[in-house]
Amino acid sequence: MSAGVTAWGARSARRTKRQENRDDFIAITNQQGAAIERLEARVQRQESEAEKQRERITDQDEAISWLLHRVRSLVSHIRKAGMEPPPAEPMSDRARRYIHHIDA
Repeated sequence: MSAGVTAWGARSARRTKRQENRDDFIAITNQQGAAIERLEARVQRQESEAEKQRERITDQDEAISWLLHRVRSLVSHIRKAGMEPPPAEPMSDRARRYIHHIDA
């Protein structure tokens, strides 16, 4: 009788396949949740960096525009004084993509 009770106790203490599957599902779900949170944090950081870069590019664009205006006004002032400004140095192809209609 004692062997039967022991066998029954061992049998009832064993986990069923359904319980194991449920526990596996919970573990995988938790891992996926953590991975999604890491990805969301990474995306948030990248969006923040992209916004800072857009602001910096906007500021640089405005600075370039101001410099172009300043150069043009200086050239105009030199010409009004009856002189000729020095010739401009050649512009690189990279700069030419962003700076158009240079008359100085």
